[in-house]
Amino acid sequence: MGSQKFAVLLCADDSDYVKKIYGGYFGVFVRMLEEEGETWDMFRVSNGQFPEDEKVGEYDGFVITGSCNDAHGNDLWICKLLNLLKKLNGMKKKVLGICFGHQILGRALGGKIGRASSGWDIGITNINLQPSKIFSSLKMPASLSIIECHRDEVWELPPKAEVMARSNKTGIEMFRYGDHFMGIQGHPEYTKDILFNLIDRLLHRDLIEESFAEEAKSKLEANEPDKEAWKKLCIGFLKGRL
Repeated sequence: MGSQKFAVLLCADDSDYVKKIYGGYFGVFVRMLEEEGETWDMFRVSNGQFPEDEKVGEYDGFVITGSCNDAHGNDLWICKLLNLLKKLNGMKKKVLGICFGHQILGRALGGKIGRASSGWDIGITNINLQPSKIFSSLKMPASLSIIECHRDEVWELPPKAEVMARSNKTGIEMFRYGDHFMGIQGHPEYTKDILFNLIDRLLHRDLIEESFAEEAKSKLEANEPDKEAWKKLCIGFLKGRL
């Protein structure tokens, strides 16, 4: 058994803040997921950089990140990513999709995605885990809190997919398909400072109102996400230990 090899498919440009503090979103994911002896590569898919077809098989798993783009859009890179995901599904490669990544996985499998009727969810959300052998093997509690920042969601999944978690705000917070695809709507990789900075950027771009931003920040200060539990879950899934 050689050392395992993983790739992060980056679907957004790095913010100056994340670049400066964490070495970009790639650095944020590697901090959460990397263990000794592994190789981690990065492909900026939103800039058209994809793994070569003949190299895809060399990877044990892939992570798809969040994005400022809509997963229901038809940008060229999104169409290419959908094709890659269909191929990875056929190869039964492990794919962990986060936020936009969760939505694009749902879309690649034939699910329906779009704007959430309840609007933005920004902050730390408590999500209810459904009974699943994955959670019981990890001795997870009935609910976990996670950092969220989205206004799109998965509306509907194909019958073979298992909805693993839901919240008061979002019906599909987490799902899996077979043993190889798993989507999480929240951001297990985020720390509170990353979300603080993101709230400022959304406000600056007029995507949210100032009162909403202030309220989100004050709520954020009062809560903590269950980072360690999410880390254990993501590592266990991606590396085939569940």
